[in-house]
Amino acid sequence: MHPNPVFHDADTNRNLAFARERGFGVLAASVSGAPLLSHVPFLLGADGTTADLHLVRSNPIARALDAPLEVTLAVSGGDSYVSPDWYGLPDQVPTWNYVAVHLTGSLVLRPMAELRDLLDRQSAGYEARLLPKTPWTTAKMTPEVMDRLMRMIVPCRLHITTVDGTWKLGQNKPDAVRRAAADSMDSHGFGSDVGTLADWMRAPRPK
Repeated sequence: MHPNPVFHDADTNRNLAFARERGFGVLAASVSGAPLLSHVPFLLGADGTTADLHLVRSNPIARALDAPLEVTLAVSGGDSYVSPDWYGLPDQVPTWNYVAVHLTGSLVLRPMAELRDLLDRQSAGYEARLLPKTPWTTAKMTPEVMDRLMRMIVPCRLHITTVDGTWKLGQNKPDAVRRAAADSMDSHGFGSDVGTLADWMRAPRPK
């Protein structure tokens, strides 16, 4: 997270809405040695206090879950390089704008009896975004194959205690300068989801 408080102007609801919409992040845990990282889809609970996910049974994080484990789920959004020339001001330096939300808390294993419901809820949530496509469901699977695949994964729940978001959108620049940079980014920027990031830069700052 960027330490400048000007980039932390999003409230908890906005941070959670962003994480919910993305539904994918990097799960980070520290057990011994280098941090353990896993890229996972997740479902954020209605009140934003939990996130449900599953891990492959052989995943090092899953293997470490003989007791609750303190973790952070990092959810990233648009990002792009920003050229100093785009500001139209002297003495500027290159930077990179981005949005990221960190969900921190305790990760626990859930009973295997909950796994099928978790998979059904995950697939239903993702498939709903593909309408008018007829949603895929686990009922389309051969029961024997489904059972075999389910034995390879474990259900987990993150109990979220801290939500922190960095929305680095040039808030430390005058509005007109920030919008000019956004226009140049929209035309020439490179990164991830650059157009959305530029739109966020143009939007009025939260009051």
